Amino acid sequence: MAKVIAITNQKGGVGKTSATEGLGVCLKSKGYRVLCIDLDPQGNLSFSVDAETEDFPTVYDVIKGTTKTLHAVQRTPSFDIIASNILLSGMELEFTQKDREFILKTAIEPALRRYDYILIDTPPALSILTVNAFTAADKIVIPMLADIFSLQGIAELHETIIRVRTRYNPNLKIQGIVLNKYNGRSILTKEIMATAELVAEQMDTKIFNRKIRTGCVIAEAQAKQLSLLEYAPKSNVVKDYMMFADEILKGDEHSGEQEVV
Repeated sequence: MAKVIAITNQKGGVGKTSATEGLGVCLKSKGYRVLCIDLDPQGNLSFSVDAETEDFPTVYDVIKGTTKTLHAVQRTPSFDIIASNILLSGMELEFTQKDREFILKTAIEPALRRYDYILIDTPPALSILTVNAFTAADKIVIPMLADIFSLQGIAELHETIIRVRTRYNPNLKIQGIVLNKYNGRSILTKEIMATAELVAEQMDTKIFNRKIRTGCVIAEAQAKQLSLLEYAPKSNVVKDYMMFADEILKGDEHSGEQEVV
């Protein structure tokens, strides 16, 4: 049965899509069956892995019920993916029925036994799409930068997580916070780290030991629509994501589910 992880942060530009892609690629390289769901109408993850977004069913078609979930899966060198496009941006107004928060959870049920991990790349907003991702997920991973603006957004994100846990998904857990574009030599980074650790403690979670170092290879690989392992297998960023994936796996090994929230 797949473990469902939502990669989320309401703030844009924190490396959320990169974290989804990096984790997915590395989990697949370790022999796990990985499905990524692009739940962002911008479709950046879909573009990065060269998925078809116009002439192939997308997550919008799955949510609308016009395509079966497994019929929307595309296989790429990076991982399997259900792609997204701009049509998804209308979900807030188009889907107004009762229990609309459970649409994605219901939709992905046929895929749960086909995969070991389902990773959901969420939009940079606390919308009905994000609520659907949280309702469907077992765990949440929060990418952030070591800057004050990333910290400011996490408090509101935490409130949404609590609300979803109360109303829709009582078993939802925060697995941890992963720092992106990390520069350990920066004085500001060291100062922010101390605050970030306090924030993580208040959320009853942790900051992952492995930080993702600053590097241009992610943007370059995405622009060329190549897997990170194809483009720069020996880069520091790939090493970091490999070790981050190991932390995710280690957390899943302990007590079946890691009780961090």
